[in-house]
Amino acid sequence: MDTAQMERELRDALGAHGVWKLKLRTAVNTGKSDTDAATAGRDDCCQFGKWLYGPSIDSETKAGKPYEVITRLHAEFHQTAGRVLEMATSGNKDRATDLLNTDFSAKSSKLTMAIAKWRAELKQR
Repeated sequence: MDTAQMERELRDALGAHGVWKLKLRTAVNTGKSDTDAATAGRDDCCQFGKWLYGPSIDSETKAGKPYEVITRLHAEFHQTAGRVLEMATSGNKDRATDLLNTDFSAKSSKLTMAIAKWRAELKQR
């Protein structure tokens, strides 16, 4: 995959994962979601996860530190999203709100910063 395509995938991931906070906030407020907690908790179901684990990224890139960091943070992001959604849809609004505002926000920020860093590194090539 060329650098420009990787940069586009990372840019799109930033936008898509930004939408998760809104989805989770809506689930907390309504107690409902169109995504189940088990699916939300998986890092290979979203478009970015499919790309990360798919064949378009070469083995050299997958062996690199940025890829290692992003895949770990992405997995943590989704695991936490799944827990928030589980709490939200099971009626535990207070715990879901707390988890959304603490753990999820922290995981989301770390992932966003790591993706932005990887994008910047790609642009310098």
